[in-house]
Amino acid sequence: MTAPGTRPANRRTDAAIARVLGHITEERLREAARAVAAVPSPTGREAPLAHLLAARLAAAGFAATAQHLDEDQANAVGRLRGRGGGEDLMLYAPIDTLTTGEEELDLPWIGERLRADMRPEARDEGPFVSGLGASNPKGHAACILVLAEALGAVRPDLAGDIVVAFGAGGMPTNAIEAPGYPARANTGHGVGCSFLLERGWYTDHAVIAKPGDFVAHEEVGLAWFEITVPGVHTYVGSRHRLPYRNPIVTAAEVVTRLEAWLADYPARHRTATAAPQGVIGSIAGGWERMLAVTPATCRIRLDLRITPGTTPLAAKRELAAFVARLSRELDVELGLELVLAIPGSHTPPEAPIVRAAIDAWERTAGRTHEPVPDNSGATDSNILRARGIPTVRIGMPKVTSDEFDVDFARGMNTVDVRAMRRLCEVLARIAISTTEGLT
Repeated sequence: MTAPGTRPANRRTDAAIARVLGHITEERLREAARAVAAVPSPTGREAPLAHLLAARLAAAGFAATAQHLDEDQANAVGRLRGRGGGEDLMLYAPIDTLTTGEEELDLPWIGERLRADMRPEARDEGPFVSGLGASNPKGHAACILVLAEALGAVRPDLAGDIVVAFGAGGMPTNAIEAPGYPARANTGHGVGCSFLLERGWYTDHAVIAKPGDFVAHEEVGLAWFEITVPGVHTYVGSRHRLPYRNPIVTAAEVVTRLEAWLADYPARHRTATAAPQGVIGSIAGGWERMLAVTPATCRIRLDLRITPGTTPLAAKRELAAFVARLSRELDVELGLELVLAIPGSHTPPEAPIVRAAIDAWERTAGRTHEPVPDNSGATDSNILRARGIPTVRIGMPKVTSDEFDVDFARGMNTVDVRAMRRLCEVLARIAISTTEGLT
């Protein structure tokens, strides 16, 4: 078989793409974006949205199901069968939101209040749709949904199957410990994608739709670490009478030194496409209800991104060397543990799915594709590649507007319907060229 990405355009392919794209209008994309943004789907509670998506896939002619991990968490997946003899493609997007949209869980860490875009309520704003996760991940999922419905309506003559999958637990989070959420510890970090593959939904190739207007064939992984800072538990009234070493004060020095180390880390690990970053995401120490005493321990947790060529243990040893030096300088025995690891992954750039995706991007954009450097985001691509499925990532650019400021949350929560249409064209070209089975 000729690699899809190197095959010249032909009338049959162009005609099939044109028919599919004829069903993908901005009105349908807006409706889909509103529909998915209006259904809350925090990590661990994606089942209602999964059922909506599975029902729409079934209505479009897919053999579809909501695949439950437990009562509250579920994927949605469906298959549009080809005539046989061709290769199968998975179009994949996660569906859980980074935050919950619940004041009692998101505040004050996301800000002083929940803005309108931080709530699971769909709103039209000119060419945009906003609401919690309206762009990442739901706008990307909506693109795949509308494309699936167009494929079901047109039924192009394809040799391979097209599998459409919407995964639960795609966000980089441990379980949300709150009433109404699953008691399972493993509700994030790609658990839905992993479960999907465990249950046999394998394909020859995969495309994940996540932010970024470019084709990515590799991705950083992540390693989470916990640094423990020891101290002495004592009482404020005895500070001047008993041994005193407040681990919170020591932790402040550790954090300052660690932040400088993290700032230098990317330069030591930069690749052609990645500049892996690290952040300190959490500090815990002491009883908030009882400020009259010092804790015996303070805990610092950080996320360190790792390139496909760096193992989690190599990252641990590099960080451990820094922590050991810091222990000597501060005269304290700091502890270090690796508490989570998802290695980075790589699909060879000459792989058929990579060439097909670049070809589709170039035909849609009308210009040559150039790799985008300095990436540090991780997605379920790492789960798909780790299970042996060559995968590319492609998506929409971050939204821009003269009408409102676009901070990190606003970028996650606002999608441009015009950009959705363009992403759908790229995905349609990939889907048809990969599964049509021409020789």
